[in-house]
Amino acid sequence: MTRALDRRLERFAPAVLSLFRLVYGLLFAAYGSTSAFRWPVRPGWRVEFGVWPGWYAGLLELVAGLLIATGLFTRAAAFIASGEMAVAYFWMHQPRALWPIGDPPAGNGGALAILFCFAFLLLVFTGGGRYALDALRAEGGG
Repeated sequence: MTRALDRRLERFAPAVLSLFRLVYGLLFAAYGSTSAFRWPVRPGWRVEFGVWPGWYAGLLELVAGLLIATGLFTRAAAFIASGEMAVAYFWMHQPRALWPIGDPPAGNGGALAILFCFAFLLLVFTGGGRYALDALRAEGGG
């Protein structure tokens, strides 16, 4: 029974991978834009323009997120984004508390950083999928 289901679902894998990349990329870009430019929503924290590391992290998230969403230089952008989220987790969240589930003081609030980190790590190994600008570049010989 599962083999039949596997066969039926397998044909949708390229589209679902590209949808996964698009959604995670846009969400990451939105978090970056929120941190760096206070848009599209005002965050509950203040990051001053040009201040290290918060503003630059937001800018990196915006650019990497847009690259990932479009599927352009997906593996490289996802590698950088995954690394940034690993650093963010261990630098900002893990020192607060052991558990990533929940906000301080019981948890460290790092679940989102972990989810982004491992989602982007997956994209490092899978690439952007069939419906990515990387795929168009490969077809064109570039």
